[in-house]
Amino acid sequence: MSGKLTWTRRGDWLELMPGKLPLREGQDRLDAAMVWLEEGLQAPPKLLRRLRAEGGIKLAGDRLRLLAFPARASQYAPVEAEVSLLYEDDFCLVVHKPAGLKVHPDGHEGDASRRNSAPSDTLANRVAGWYAGLGQPIAAAHIHRLDEYTSGPVLFAKNEYAHLKLDEAMSRKEIGRTYIAFVQGVVSPALKVIDQPIGRDRHHNQRRRVSPTGKPAITHVELLEIYPKHEVSLVRLTLETGRTHQIRVHLSAAGHPLVGDALYGGSTKWMPYQALHGERLVFPHPLTGETVELDDPWPSAMIQLRDRFR
Repeated sequence: MSGKLTWTRRGDWLELMPGKLPLREGQDRLDAAMVWLEEGLQAPPKLLRRLRAEGGIKLAGDRLRLLAFPARASQYAPVEAEVSLLYEDDFCLVVHKPAGLKVHPDGHEGDASRRNSAPSDTLANRVAGWYAGLGQPIAAAHIHRLDEYTSGPVLFAKNEYAHLKLDEAMSRKEIGRTYIAFVQGVVSPALKVIDQPIGRDRHHNQRRRVSPTGKPAITHVELLEIYPKHEVSLVRLTLETGRTHQIRVHLSAAGHPLVGDALYGGSTKWMPYQALHGERLVFPHPLTGETVELDDPWPSAMIQLRDRFR
C-alpha cells in the first residue's frame, strides 16, 4: 500500500480514508472497498467476508468504516495485579513479563473460568484484570510465549483484526525477538549460529533435545562479555525460529548451559532459574505495517548478576 495510512477510531468502528476507489465492471462501491481492503490494506479476507455479511463494513462519503473494536469478554478470569506496560495502542499491547510468572494457564492450575477455584495468576489473567479495572471489554490474546522463568516483553493483540495479522506475521517470521543470557563457559567468538533441529525428549516430559527428527531451529549468537574468573559469558541471542526451550536447548548442546538452568545442566550457584531475559521485540504494526521496535530494560536480578560477575 503506497502512502501513509490515515485512520481514526470512532467507538467500535475503525474509520479509514482510502481515497477515490476505482470501480471495475459490475462492481458497486462496497465491492470496490472490499478489493481495496484486501489488496491495498491486506486485511484478513476471512474477517472481511464475515464483517460484510454482518453489516460490519460501511461507506459514508469518502470514509470507510470497519467494525474492528467490538466489545469482547476475555477467556481469562481477571486478576488484580501490577502490569508493566511497554507499549499500547488500539490494536496492540506489549507487557513486561517478570521471571516466575506464566504467560497463560497451562492446565496445571485451576482457572476460575473453568473450575470453582481462585483464578490463575498468569500474565494473561493480569492483563484481563487490567482491562476489567479500566472498564474496557477487551479480550487481549498473547501472540507468543516466554518460559515461566524467562523475563521479557510479550505481545498481545487487542482485537480479532490484530490477532489475525500478528499471527500471520509470526508464521512469516516477521516478529523479531532478541535475548540476553549468562551462560557457563567461555564462549568462542566463532560461535555465531546454532542450526540444530529440536524435538521432544522421550525420557523427560518437560525437556526438549537436539534431535535429527526434530523441527528446524536456528539461534544466532553474539558474544558480549567474558568473565574468566567465573568461567561465564554474556551473550545476545536472536531467534530465527521459535521452538519450545530453543535457547536453553541450543546453548546446552553447544556446551554452554544457561546459568541457573538446572533442567539443561546449568548450575544454580548464582541464580535459582535460567539467566535469560527478552531484551528486544520488533514487529510490524497489524494495521499500518510500520515497524514497531521496543526494548525491555534488564530486571534487577540480571543487573545484579552482571555486577557480581564483573
